Amino acid sequence: MIPRVHDMGTRTIGLLYYLYGPGTHEEHVDPHLVAAWDSLAPDPGRDPKATYSDLQRLLDQPVMALPKSARPADHVWHLSVRAAPEDPILTDEQWADIARRMVAATGIAPEGDDAACRWAAVRHADDHIHIIATVVREDGRQARIRQDGARSQAEARKIEVDYGLRRLNAGDGTAAKRPTSAERHKAQRQGKERPPREELRETVRRAAAGVASEQEFFDRLAAAGLLIRQRVAPSGDLLGYTVALPDDRNEDQEPIFYSGSTLAPDLSLPRIRKRWSGSDPGHGSNTTTDRSADSTRISPSTARRRATTAVWQTVLVLDQGDDGQIAAHLAATGEVLDALAKTSAAHTRRELREAAWAFERATRSHIRAERGHDRALRQAARDLVHGGPALGRGEDGATTAMLIDMAFFLVTAAAHWHGKKQHAQQAAAARETAEHLRAAYQAAAPMPLASLHQRGRRLPQPLRHKQAGYLRQAVPELAEQVLSEPGWYALAATLADAESAGHDPAALLAEAAERRELDTAGSISDVLVWRLRRMADLPADASSMPEHTTAAPVAARGTAQRATKGNDRSGKSR
Repeated sequence: MIPRVHDMGTRTIGLLYYLYGPGTHEEHVDPHLVAAWDSLAPDPGRDPKATYSDLQRLLDQPVMALPKSARPADHVWHLSVRAAPEDPILTDEQWADIARRMVAATGIAPEGDDAACRWAAVRHADDHIHIIATVVREDGRQARIRQDGARSQAEARKIEVDYGLRRLNAGDGTAAKRPTSAERHKAQRQGKERPPREELRETVRRAAAGVASEQEFFDRLAAAGLLIRQRVAPSGDLLGYTVALPDDRNEDQEPIFYSGSTLAPDLSLPRIRKRWSGSDPGHGSNTTTDRSADSTRISPSTARRRATTAVWQTVLVLDQGDDGQIAAHLAATGEVLDALAKTSAAHTRRELREAAWAFERATRSHIRAERGHDRALRQAARDLVHGGPALGRGEDGATTAMLIDMAFFLVTAAAHWHGKKQHAQQAAAARETAEHLRAAYQAAAPMPLASLHQRGRRLPQPLRHKQAGYLRQAVPELAEQVLSEPGWYALAATLADAESAGHDPAALLAEAAERRELDTAGSISDVLVWRLRRMADLPADASSMPEHTTAAPVAARGTAQRATKGNDRSGKSR
């Protein structure tokens, strides 16, 4: 149940014409009253003798009874209440009850108050109603409707329980504006997957991922095919921007533009500028670092490997950093997911796109982000974009699976952090993101893991027994479970590769296992494979590596400890 308090208005008749009219795109069907302050209130939708003016005069009567000097300029209150898409269609009687509960909860018409405001609830679609009220009470006083938005949300949570509807998380005012009913109906008629507002928000977010300057940002918007208008001050300074889809036009066939701030709070030009203007003490500006990084083009697999390292180090920040740093890292994580979705192969693209879309909600809260601490993640997003699209096979496909695996841990840690802070919507968004990343991983991982699996099966039996010994030495409490998993062969091949590269397999395993708990993992061996290959700097795709015939000597014990830094013991594994 989604209530929304709209801006106060000045003309009761104007709002009635809209509520009873066909709608902006003729989406209103059978407009009629479901409830009102008076059961005998005229209904222009069902009574042919009733007019809009009849209803308007009765609603405005307490206002007009006041002297002109005492009448409030904005006296029209408007609340819409919408059911969730998966909720059943409610009856008029049920919507009437919901309307009465809403006007009581918000202070428009408290229960048992005979001198309350006049109001009417109009239904012109299956899934929502509109409540119109005039804020002057019958006794001439103005209604006390402070915090009406919060009160309507609290009542909505109770209504969801009473009616068995989908229970939504309480909002905190940081979410992006939802598409209007007219925008949704228009998108449905045109066969579009998402309303223009949402399509623009996703496109602008992708354009902003890892961006280093205004010019680059606007170049990316233009390359994405958007129409752009810039708002320039008399001094020549750029103040803001608006964007439009070329095929989204009004009745005069003019493009419908949206400002960045109306798409999402963090997409205004000043907020986007903060992404590259922050600096970390001792590191200089983000802009300088990002520009220098563009001098040499990197491969998609290199970009993914670098992003994997940045994502993994961010998990430590979520466990040990302060709130401002964590908020900045979560915002930058959204940029990484946007960049990954933009450059993903076809078989993972949909789930990664949905993951980025879901995590957008988890990037914003009332905790102020301390920009500058997120440099590594923003650079990772930039590397992904400039590295270009990845193939779904070979090293590209394997490093994609590795990055998705690490991103899963990060968003799971984000869900835990938001949960501790009682950020209900953000925590739910992070959990939804994790499910999409799980699905993307399941699409990306089979091919590279199959190659490792075959390598492990071809290992000489003495060598495989040796790797099992390392496993029992490093993680005795998990060893037997890992040995029984299908992924054990891939892990054995990885341990052999690490030993050939000069690492101590047991030490490497012990460090990999302690960095986050593993007893809830769906496949412990899969998780350890990607951790070890990243820590030991092994190719993610092992198909081109030489086969092992004998055990390689340990050339440099302790190399594992130099591969990564930090220690991380909390959270949950995939």
